[in-house]
Amino acid sequence: MKQKITILFLLATAFLSAQINYKGFIDKYPIEFVTDIYSDGQGSAIYAYSNYDTPIVLNAKLKGTTLVFTEKDKNDKETAQSSFENYNAESDQLNGIWKDLLSGKELKISLTKEFDLNYNNGEEGTEREILQPVSLKGKYFKLIISKEKRVSGVKIIEKKTDRLIQKIDVGGDFWGLFSLNIGDYNFDGFEDFSVFETSYAGPNTSRTYFLYNPKTEKFFDGGFSGTSLEFDSKTKRIVEHNQCCAGRSIERTEYKIVNNKMVLVKKTCLEYDDKTGDYKKIKCD
Repeated sequence: MKQKITILFLLATAFLSAQINYKGFIDKYPIEFVTDIYSDGQGSAIYAYSNYDTPIVLNAKLKGTTLVFTEKDKNDKETAQSSFENYNAESDQLNGIWKDLLSGKELKISLTKEFDLNYNNGEEGTEREILQPVSLKGKYFKLIISKEKRVSGVKIIEKKTDRLIQKIDVGGDFWGLFSLNIGDYNFDGFEDFSVFETSYAGPNTSRTYFLYNPKTEKFFDGGFSGTSLEFDSKTKRIVEHNQCCAGRSIERTEYKIVNNKMVLVKKTCLEYDDKTGDYKKIKCD
């Protein structure tokens, strides 16, 4: 079985947004490592041990020239840090230290740059795979990123063995670390997943939703559509939010699920009233 730990994080530099994939080791354990540096030095991270392949989300921060990752437990307590002194996104080698904040134990990290998503190393038509920060029981995900930095597919992979379970073609904008989410979108008791599709004016976004079929043990495109969908497991309703005109006009549409289809329940339209300083209901078109 191929051994690996994968760490993926989003960070920043003032001059370059560096989405770079590395391979190397934490102590004797093989890892993959991907960076995206933001201009304010803040970011996020994930890593997954090969024995479990369950990604863990980290916070990341560039402190001067030292890149630091912080891991927290479910109670938001800091448990470990990984740090790289003299961090340079253009370097082909990175060396750092992983430290257990509870015991003080330290392990060396050594990495070699594999590819840069921004430049694709001049390889025409090359696709790249990026680990996502969420997983399901026995399964984890990798996004397939095209040369144009768009999402062209998703791989569902078996934990521990790295066996490919399913590959699905997808078309959408690449939204970095948080492109893929999980949830029970049709309220049948089985976890599904969604992939970021695109963003519109204001806060409106759309995603593609893939539902799990327990009989085939595979995922299929559920055909759900709408902007900024929210899923309420208690009421078993889907609520679509649509804003326009700098938030002066808001539509809230509620759906129920019938045979894996979104069925309209009701629609509410609001418009901002300058006189009252609040929203009022209006007739929907």
